[in-house]
Amino acid sequence: MSEESSGQEKTEDPTSRRLLEARKKGDVLKSMEVPSAAVLLFGLLALYALKAYMYDHFLLVMRHYFSNLHTLSVTPDNMMPLTLEAMTFFALLVGPLMVIIFLTALSANYVQVGFLFSTEKIVPKYEKIDPLKGLQRLFSMQTLFTTLKSVAKLVVISWVAYTVVKANVHNLLPLMDQSPLAIFIFYVRVSFWMFLKAALIIVVLAAIDWLFQRWQFMKKMKMTKQEVKEEAKSTEGDPHVKGRIRSIQMEMARKRMMAEVPQADVIITNPTRLAIAIKYDNATMKAPQVVAMGAGVIAHRIKEIAIEHHIPLMEDKPLARALYQTVEIGEEIPTHLFQAIAEILAHVYSIKKKAA
Repeated sequence: MSEESSGQEKTEDPTSRRLLEARKKGDVLKSMEVPSAAVLLFGLLALYALKAYMYDHFLLVMRHYFSNLHTLSVTPDNMMPLTLEAMTFFALLVGPLMVIIFLTALSANYVQVGFLFSTEKIVPKYEKIDPLKGLQRLFSMQTLFTTLKSVAKLVVISWVAYTVVKANVHNLLPLMDQSPLAIFIFYVRVSFWMFLKAALIIVVLAAIDWLFQRWQFMKKMKMTKQEVKEEAKSTEGDPHVKGRIRSIQMEMARKRMMAEVPQADVIITNPTRLAIAIKYDNATMKAPQVVAMGAGVIAHRIKEIAIEHHIPLMEDKPLARALYQTVEIGEEIPTHLFQAIAEILAHVYSIKKKAA
């Protein structure tokens, strides 16, 4: 039921079932800035950690080609071997860095979404090409936030680049007397710190973007009170049906209880409202048990069955009330009521003995 059709506002937090159904459709909480920031940061750290390896391997490749310039000849016959050799050198040079970047991007997406495969997002939909819907998306909160985020990233990166260059501008003139390797190291070091500072700030922007995306997602997933009720009804069952099932179960339990009344030794009453059926077998029981009890109509039925099967009815208002309040059907009599029950059973056995 949509918000427009129900006339209700979406004020309720989404249920786990609502979130699971949205996930199956590919609608999940995700920020595109998190993988970008993770790739940039960990890529720079990996580049710093692998700098010695990449530098040595780069020199090895240069020595290989420059030392064999007099023997290298590009012909149709050796074009393929030379290409494969160059690709192998390139893979060994940047392969470890590319693997780390790939694993970082994969991990960043997995942490946000987990494993998910859904085709719902690629199914053609009319809303995606509807001009009115397009204009709404163009002037939406999401678009405004994305624009401000892009401007903020541009401003931050420009400011970081400016501050780093300004801090090192006095070192540019002395480079005229340095070797090419020293000049290269200087520019690499300055560039590394520039990108590292920018990456750390982008990480902060990515965290802000994730919080905004979470707010947008939870707002989108909110439900009306009627939707929550309908979901609870479909999940737990219709309350009317559950009530009917519960009444049937109680009726079946009542019938089983009534079937135990003919096995009782005595029925204790108060005398009109309560009836408790007591049974005792010294060969199988440690103490007398309550096999049936009830109030009102049920008590009247218990007494009817007892009369039909010639089971004695003993009136004892305090005892009947104590049994009804403290003992459940099938439980043994508590110790503080042993004396009273024993006297009643002794009286019943005496009557039966005389009758026999």
